[in-house]
Amino acid sequence: MAEYGQFCSVARAHEAIGGRWTLLVVRELLCGSRRFNDIRRGIPRISRTMLSERLQALVYVGAVSRIEGEHGPEYALTEAGRELMGIVSALGMWGQRWLPRQAADEDLDLEPVLVDMQRRARVEALPKEPLVVRFEIEGQPRPRFLLLKQAEVSLCTQNPGFPEPLRIRTRLPALVAWWRGDVSFVEAQRMGLKVEGPRALAKAFPDWFDRYPFAGIGPVSGL
Repeated sequence: MAEYGQFCSVARAHEAIGGRWTLLVVRELLCGSRRFNDIRRGIPRISRTMLSERLQALVYVGAVSRIEGEHGPEYALTEAGRELMGIVSALGMWGQRWLPRQAADEDLDLEPVLVDMQRRARVEALPKEPLVVRFEIEGQPRPRFLLLKQAEVSLCTQNPGFPEPLRIRTRLPALVAWWRGDVSFVEAQRMGLKVEGPRALAKAFPDWFDRYPFAGIGPVSGL
């Protein structure tokens, strides 16, 4: 790939980290993912080959270290990589303020939403007894299951064997709009998000999560 040929540190940094997908890989590492498949769950449209190339490039520029873990290779941000948090945060805030939020018109994937819910569960707010929340999303071929335990929160393709008292039935745009902070939970329910199950658990459900970190940033007027 041709280089910019500039002395400017903006140009040089963009050569190093400005490629497609690169900052999303950094985002996943900042959120705690360490293994290849975990990183890819948060970026489902990236190919395995591209993810491997982006990780190698980040290792090459010194932003990521690759180590041999107990179950295979793991990746971690170096000091240089952790400093990219400011860039990722600035992009997130800019996007919340200045990009139109019309979830119904966006090309959306379910997996990144559920992955984010998994890692932002408020363990201290969960019921004492383990439970599974069943997600039935319109247009998705199979349900997904979120295991909520005070010792573990896992996203599963099958119920791992715990009680399943809550069922979330919704169109994906309604779930995204609530999670991203476009609408309140009540407004999302008006959009079709349904929580079925015991009333106390259904009422408590939204409080089991620290919502998307930029959810509190409102759009500029008119967007």
